[in-house]
Amino acid sequence: MSILLEMKSITKRFDSVLALEDVSMTAIEGEIHAIVGENGAGKSTLMKILSGVYGYGSYEGDIIFREEECRFKDIKDSEKRGIVIIHQELALVPFLSIAENIFMGNEQSTKGVVNWHLTYQKTRELLAKVGLDENPHTLVQDIGVGKQQLVEIAKALSKRVEVLVLDEPTAALNDIESENLLQLLLGLKKEGMTSILISHKLGEVLKISDRISILRDGKMVETFDNKDIDENRIIRGMVGRDILDRFPARESEPGEVMFEVKDWTVYHPDIADKIIIDNVSMHAKRGEVVGIAGLMGAGRTEFAMSLFGGAYGTRISGSIIKDGKLLTLKSTAQAIANGIAYLTEDRKQYGLILDESICRNISLANLKSLCPRLAVDEHKEARVAEDFKRKVDIRARNVSQFAKNLSGGNQQKVVLSKWLFADPEVLILDEPTRGIDVGAKYEIYQIINDLAKQGKCVIVISSELPEVIGLSDRIYILNEGKIVGELGKGEASQEAIMEHIVAH
Repeated sequence: MSILLEMKSITKRFDSVLALEDVSMTAIEGEIHAIVGENGAGKSTLMKILSGVYGYGSYEGDIIFREEECRFKDIKDSEKRGIVIIHQELALVPFLSIAENIFMGNEQSTKGVVNWHLTYQKTRELLAKVGLDENPHTLVQDIGVGKQQLVEIAKALSKRVEVLVLDEPTAALNDIESENLLQLLLGLKKEGMTSILISHKLGEVLKISDRISILRDGKMVETFDNKDIDENRIIRGMVGRDILDRFPARESEPGEVMFEVKDWTVYHPDIADKIIIDNVSMHAKRGEVVGIAGLMGAGRTEFAMSLFGGAYGTRISGSIIKDGKLLTLKSTAQAIANGIAYLTEDRKQYGLILDESICRNISLANLKSLCPRLAVDEHKEARVAEDFKRKVDIRARNVSQFAKNLSGGNQQKVVLSKWLFADPEVLILDEPTRGIDVGAKYEIYQIINDLAKQGKCVIVISSELPEVIGLSDRIYILNEGKIVGELGKGEASQEAIMEHIVAH
């Protein structure tokens, strides 16, 4: 097989920060080449250089594609050559339909007039190819994050693609959707397409990639053929040390019931008669980690958001009881005031103010503690942020750095710090490790364990079944808006969870 693409001695700086240093890599025609590394290692930066997001002149080094030097000014330049990137952060317009998003900038037109019949026909073909059963007319805002990721992939496939770059494509997908996507990539490989895959899911990397490159601290550590490497070797290369156990040990001693939900029913906010959460009851004890598992569309996020002051849904009924007291939560502010926090699955849209500093983001959920009078004590605010930067290991120059300039894992640590500063007693963590590396995951697992040890109750929603099993004392299984099973730690397994789902 011949070398299709080569990146030579790539160096990239952001002001005084060296993001990439003398990085070289190749992609062979028709291969799946995986790039792994911790958050902040430079993976996404390298691919943004390849795709023209960071244009020629903003970096040092060379890009050679089909034996020709390329100097991409922008992303349109790279797409003309057949290099298409799907970013980790979605780039869809929520108020447009799936079809409009897929063909935006690539309209199916005749003499300047959009051919809508052809547009919808091709959209259906592309959606079928990526395994997404949705109406092309559906607005993007009306489908979940995981389905939006599949729309992004369909959009990429609508173009003339020779090299498909995927940055964490399965981060928002559950096991079944992830497996479908992996099979799709293997199918594209058979058709001769070259793919470059960035992923923190090492099992997926080992399953489908031909070669694996490891980045650490902006430098290329090494590249392996898949047959010559295993997960432990990848982890050692990524973090510079061995991680012997993915889930830190925790002695579980749950106390009395702290948080209880009874007969909880939620209707869709736009479709009047559609029940999203159907008569759900569950409880969590003091010092307990409770998992919620289920497939995409099961209603996990909708359930969590509806509990958080009615942040999702309408015609909500049922009871929330905390420490034996019936709560009436009409807003997120009331939920926070009653010691309930919700860490969203979508940190970019709902968890952070990207154009604000780390400092300001951390203080948002508990500003009143920083206001001895009418104004925020900015010195105290900075001390609080510095304290969390150290305790949670937020890797940034300082707490004045904007959240948008942090890696995904460090952004997640900022969101988590915001809720820790609010000092809640009940934490609902929705996909707390989505899109972050194995080292950062371990650190967040330790924080979850510490919270349980402090006597708080933690509810964890995760699409990664090994994660929800490894963290939880008990697991509720949600399917089509209903609780269809409950498993204790000793009886929980991926097979047992899937059996409950399939049975219903």
